[in-house]
Amino acid sequence: MDHSIIEKSTPLLVLLTLVAVSIGGLVQIVPLFQIESTIEKVEGVRPYSPLELVGRNIYIREGCYTCHSQMVRPFRDEVERYGHYSLAAESMYDHPFQWGSKRTGPDLARIGGKYSNDWHVAHLIDPRSVLPHSIMPAYGFLLDKELGQTDIDQHLATLRIVGVPYSDEMIAAAQADLTIQALVDADTDDLLARYPKAVTGDFDGQPSKLTEMDALIAYLQMLGTLVDFTNYDTSDLVQ
Repeated sequence: MDHSIIEKSTPLLVLLTLVAVSIGGLVQIVPLFQIESTIEKVEGVRPYSPLELVGRNIYIREGCYTCHSQMVRPFRDEVERYGHYSLAAESMYDHPFQWGSKRTGPDLARIGGKYSNDWHVAHLIDPRSVLPHSIMPAYGFLLDKELGQTDIDQHLATLRIVGVPYSDEMIAAAQADLTIQALVDADTDDLLARYPKAVTGDFDGQPSKLTEMDALIAYLQMLGTLVDFTNYDTSDLVQ
């Protein structure tokens, strides 16, 4: 074909460009309508427990996401520092998700279980007491602010509307679960049946009251703990 004909005719060039772009777009878009989800299901991923969800709301409210991402990228240096690279399914119930690559502080996608509750309390009260060069502001006021979450069941019901699979049982038990997760020596069997691997017990060192510090630490302690990454290969990492 003599391409000079196309190159000399602007209307023909525009028409053929539109045809090529349309075909390419259809090839990319049409298959998406034939599958239920573009996110691969991963064993272990579950919705947040009521206490974790409230902690996540506090995390967002205090702007923690502006300095900490929750997305380990598939680069060898990141995996060696933070742990297995993030899977899309880990954030499938996040509204909004906490991805990103801008980090003033370290990525928190795998922070769960890395430090004790006492360490988190000390770090949030006075970051420089455990990390001398930290520029993070102090959040000690969370220790004194009691958790007045009376509408958590409505929060779960609202998230169910946008696709988070909270059951009627989870919604009905939301207020009780919120309190039970942070109690010492509480019967947590039902809670753990609904939210496997949830960390339970006193988080802020004040067992007599439920605070925003409890909720935030409960959230941090579950990040990256739900999926068994020993079943995943990392040989395809980018150098």
